[in-house]
Amino acid sequence: MQATPYRDERLPRYTSYPTAPHFNAGVDAQTYADWLKALAPGTATSLYLHVPFCRSMCWYCGCHTTVALRDGPIVDYLAALRGEIALVAARLSGPLDVRHVHFGGGTPTILEPADFVALVALLRERFAIHPQAEIAVEIDPRRLGPAMTAALAAAGVNRASLGVQSFDPAVQKAINRVQSVEQTAAVVAGLRGAGIAAVSFDLIYGLPKQTVQSCLDTVEQCLAMRPDRFSIFGYAHVPEFKKHQRRIATADLPDGEERHAQALAMAESLAAAGYVRIGLDHFARPGDPMALALAQGRLRRNFQGYTTDPCEALIGFGASAIGRLPQGYVQNEVVIGRYAERVADGALPIAKGYRLTAEDRLRAELIERVMCDLSVDIDAVRAQHPVAPEVLEPALRKLDQLAREGVIDFDGSRVVLPENARLLVRKVASAFDAHLDQPPRQYSRAV
Repeated sequence: MQATPYRDERLPRYTSYPTAPHFNAGVDAQTYADWLKALAPGTATSLYLHVPFCRSMCWYCGCHTTVALRDGPIVDYLAALRGEIALVAARLSGPLDVRHVHFGGGTPTILEPADFVALVALLRERFAIHPQAEIAVEIDPRRLGPAMTAALAAAGVNRASLGVQSFDPAVQKAINRVQSVEQTAAVVAGLRGAGIAAVSFDLIYGLPKQTVQSCLDTVEQCLAMRPDRFSIFGYAHVPEFKKHQRRIATADLPDGEERHAQALAMAESLAAAGYVRIGLDHFARPGDPMALALAQGRLRRNFQGYTTDPCEALIGFGASAIGRLPQGYVQNEVVIGRYAERVADGALPIAKGYRLTAEDRLRAELIERVMCDLSVDIDAVRAQHPVAPEVLEPALRKLDQLAREGVIDFDGSRVVLPENARLLVRKVASAFDAHLDQPPRQYSRAV
């Protein structure tokens, strides 16, 4: 298989299609208001809340976040967040059936415990949160104390996603994130003791000074804590967009071959430990809902990566948050001050979005199925969409080329990735992307 030429190619992660760089100002606050009003009461919905603050900056970070050394900006932001929730709720035709709530960042647990509990209470007041809803929070184990752990449990949080990245001291120093194994284990024990049993770990390969052995050591140390899921991402070095990444010396970064070796070694170690490999970069215990969704063909993609969430609508709150409604995507103002000003003026803080066409929906489904199942029957999917067959002719030619190179098996309709090509799934998905060659191209390495 001639996989090597594609490892360094920069490609979208395909958490949406089209991807966020192709959103435009043609979708505005009024468009979003109309889309919200059109949601039928009882529509299955997910909520995402973005908290864009951290106490210190990790130099590898690619998120929309800022350092807050005092609480004032966080308090002000929380007021804006509550205001946006009220603005959205006021534009709905009736209560939505919320099945998933996700707090991301930044560091969502930077909020005061009482404020976090009150925020979830507001969501319950404004939306019909299902009794069995998954309520998940991203956690920096360095910043979680007993009071916040108790607040998470009191608010109904039932899944915690912990950032680990690497336990190698040399790597931690190089990325400005020192976090001990003992500290992380104590947080896991505290969460489980509070009744938050579902725990996920995030790891990264391709970091400065990282080696295959240090990756394997980190996996082994994590396995001792028995997380339910792992997400293993490749570090995206884009210092032209994330200025703090300039603190990372390019000479300290592993090359493409080393990155590939790290990703494979971590995946093989988790598989040997009994975890089910899911798509490109997720792993779950066999009885975990994500593993079951994979087995049953129900796995999905959203802006957090792989998910069991089947909801028709995703409403994003907070600066830079992205939402997905049946008609298309919306994204809030990225700059915190501008976001807060818009909310204070009583306006939905939409900066841009994208209105989906029939062709977009076809391509999105093809990409999602490839990303989730590592296979897709093009004819079967195309039969469900009112799109002329010839629109996919360029994609079919690209797939033919990948088949000739031994990357995929392809019979003209059915695409199948062999196991040794799993890490190239983004390259295969990109065959269906009509926007790929259009600027801007702010993408990460394929592997």
